[in-house]
This record gives sequence, C-alpha cells and structure tokens, in this order.
Amino acid sequence: MNPFVQVSSGYADTDIIVNARLERVDMQMLDKLVEGLGHLGIVTTTNKALGEVMIQTTKDCWPDLKKAIERMPFKIEFI
Repeated sequence: MNPFVQVSSGYADTDIIVNARLERVDMQMLDKLVEGLGHLGIVTTTNKALGEVMIQTTKDCWPDLKKAIERMPFKIEFI
C-alpha cells in the first residue's frame, strides 16, 4: 500500500469553513471565546487589516457555534 495515497473517509464532507468580518479590535476576543468553547471550531485570521477571519468547524457543530458567536459582545458579519 502506498503511504502517500490518501484514503477518503466518511468524514471528509463534514468539515466547513465560514468566512467572517469584524472589527480588528475584536479579533482576539473572538479567537479566545471560540477557543474557550472547546471542540466547536478554530478561528484563523485571513486578513488582519480588513478584520477578516476563517472559522473552521463541522456541519454538526456549526449551528451551536453560530448561536454562540451571535451572542458575543461584538458585531460580526458572515461573508
């Protein structure tokens, strides 16, 4: 078996990436709050100057994570 060939798993289509924009001053707070939620997602800055981030999550976790993000103490726009 070739160790460099990736075998597709049943979970490959469950991952999603959500792009969002928020004020630069709130970017670290978003990261810390999502990190504190544990398993729901990971935040990565994609454009610091524009306040753009990428949120990596799963289709199963996204509804709960979205609700939590919408209740956070700052405005965020999903793009």
